Amino acid sequence: MWDKEANVARGLAGVIAAVTHISLIDGEQGQLSYCGYDVTELARKSSYEEVSYLLLYGELPTAGQLEAFEQLLLDNRAISPALLDLLRNLPGAPKPADALRTAVSAMAATDSSPSDVSRPANLRRAVRLIAQMPTIAAAHWRMRQGEKPIDPDPSLGHASNFVYMLFGRAPRQVEARFLDMAMILMAEHGLNASTFAARVTAATLADIYAAFTSAIGALNGPLHGAANAEAMKMLLEIGSPEKVEAYIRAQLMAGKRIMGFGHRVYKSGDPRAIVLREVLATLDGDLNKPRWCKMAMEVEDQVHKQKNLYPNVDFYCAPTLYSLGFPMELFTPIFACSRSIGWAAHILEQYDDNKLIRPDAVYDGPAQREYTPLAGRK
Repeated sequence: MWDKEANVARGLAGVIAAVTHISLIDGEQGQLSYCGYDVTELARKSSYEEVSYLLLYGELPTAGQLEAFEQLLLDNRAISPALLDLLRNLPGAPKPADALRTAVSAMAATDSSPSDVSRPANLRRAVRLIAQMPTIAAAHWRMRQGEKPIDPDPSLGHASNFVYMLFGRAPRQVEARFLDMAMILMAEHGLNASTFAARVTAATLADIYAAFTSAIGALNGPLHGAANAEAMKMLLEIGSPEKVEAYIRAQLMAGKRIMGFGHRVYKSGDPRAIVLREVLATLDGDLNKPRWCKMAMEVEDQVHKQKNLYPNVDFYCAPTLYSLGFPMELFTPIFACSRSIGWAAHILEQYDDNKLIRPDAVYDGPAQREYTPLAGRK
């Protein structure tokens, strides 16, 4: 029976489950770094391709290395006709995140060397996944709208090409840059739920596609990657800055969660939210869009006053993506495409020093009982 004094780490809080070289989160100081580089500096100065190289190889690329890596991503962007047919013929009307999960799983069937489990082979698969997930998400979205998928444009960068494949137009410079920044900020975040799910699957020595499928499934939950859409729904429901205070008070009095606030790790604020708040303020000034920054900042102020909570990356990510023209149903797929590089880095790290992940559980059920045959049960 369960010893009531036993130390149970619910949600594995505080349990160290891996040694990693990929990222460091300092929750007390509100800091996040990728391979030793501050994430806010990377977001402001680097590209998503540079950060992807950093997370895969542990170092920022030289100009030559970056050019070669960018070309590798370009060469892997297009998806197979079989995968397009799969997306076109999915039964019902699956949500974009569900379609992405199914398509990523199906990519295993088109792997040209499934028996090769070496690190170079898995690196090639990782690049293929990172390059093709935006193509999958864009193709499914367009078909869902009754439109034809658009082929990737080799003249555009990773973030810009995503916008082009979705909407059939190259983004304005400000749109491309800020989407790139948002993707960098969402690229990696330690052993969050989806990354841990990926590592648990990889630890069984399942293939990288299975690990990615597990990760997308975990990301799709409203307490993880789907939280940004919920945060945007809240802002739309509030409607104006003048209504914020009463709305937040009513929600808290009713015991409801304010989506996009609080974090299991950060105690003094999420550094990614700070950068995205700056991005949103700039977008409000540069784009002919509804002005969300004032309302979002008022929500942040009221939640801190009434609940002493800070916003996390989801809160400011939501109006940023919305201002860039992305529908809410695409928020989670965009998060998945951004986080694909973090998943890949962790999966490869797990393969390199693998041990099956198998935590214990404390049993709190009935004591040992004698079996009663069916006829004798009442």
